[in-house]
Amino acid sequence: MLYWLDLFGISVFAISGVLAAGKKQMDPFGTVILGIVTAVGGGTLRDFLLGSTPVFWVTNPTYIIVAIVVSLLTLLTINRIRFPFKVLVIADAFGLTLFAILGVQKAMLLGHGAWISIIMGILSGVAGGITRDVLSREIPLVFRKELYGTIALLSGIIFYILETFNVSTNVGMVISLLVGFGLRLFALKKKLSLPRFDYQHK
Repeated sequence: MLYWLDLFGISVFAISGVLAAGKKQMDPFGTVILGIVTAVGGGTLRDFLLGSTPVFWVTNPTYIIVAIVVSLLTLLTINRIRFPFKVLVIADAFGLTLFAILGVQKAMLLGHGAWISIIMGILSGVAGGITRDVLSREIPLVFRKELYGTIALLSGIIFYILETFNVSTNVGMVISLLVGFGLRLFALKKKLSLPRFDYQHK
């Protein structure tokens, strides 16, 4: 089940990359590339930093194949099918939380402590989106005031704590996923955000 959820997260992020490319009117090649980079960027950076090579999509090509296929299908059908934006937002919230948890888990399995594990969780969750936004010339979502990176941080911390107390990994993942996912949707609905940092030179 976790494997299929991981592929679902890859698919969601690939779609978001294609949509970002479409808003900037990129050509088909650039659109597909942006979809792929968004889908696997976070996990790739995580694996490189952890020294876990070959990276996950080289070890298991299914991940990159799914990213390519979903990007192509989205490119070919997005203008013909009415795709509810809310569905993508909800799916993106799920992918963000799931990838953050998986990042923490992988770092822990490799023997790393709290700091590195939680940082890897944040990177896994947000790095793909950061790359997408930078390449499409947008201010990365994680750097804006809304709760995005904060959700990845909290999800990772909750999972790490549960693992530390020897809670079943599956149970810990479900709890962390539900809390992070729920908080993200609640923040979106209530338009919650962190305070802006405003520095005015005098």
